[in-house]
Amino acid sequence: MSMDLGGAKGGVKSDINVTPLVDVMLVLLIIMMLIAPMLQQGVVLKLPTATNTVDKPEVQGQTIIAISKDKSLYLNAKQIQEGELATKVNELLENTKDKVVLIKADEEVEYSAVMAAMDQLRQAGIEDIGLITERNKNADAAGAK
Repeated sequence: MSMDLGGAKGGVKSDINVTPLVDVMLVLLIIMMLIAPMLQQGVVLKLPTATNTVDKPEVQGQTIIAISKDKSLYLNAKQIQEGELATKVNELLENTKDKVVLIKADEEVEYSAVMAAMDQLRQAGIEDIGLITERNKNADAAGAK
């Protein structure tokens, strides 16, 4: 294989140099890999732990309700008032086929606050409700031995 440097033949070299393009794309890829996890944080909660959990991948169009320890409600990381939960969820899910809502509640939140949110979701016609927990790390280590 030989390379044409364009000097001896006197012609103009019309090949595209892709090295700078690859460099820029790699930098953009690294930036996206670092920034993407930070964008998905949402509301800071300490989730309760459970031993018997199932890993489900996070999907872009999921509807997530977060309940912080001061009983503030967040719909997809945007704070809402308690009384408007049913209407906001209805507006958000009116054109979707699968009406599934996931609830993240801080472990210090009273059970009644979670049940009140679930009651409002049932009034809105949402029957598929999931509760998000953290996997109990101690039980995983004991089960692996």
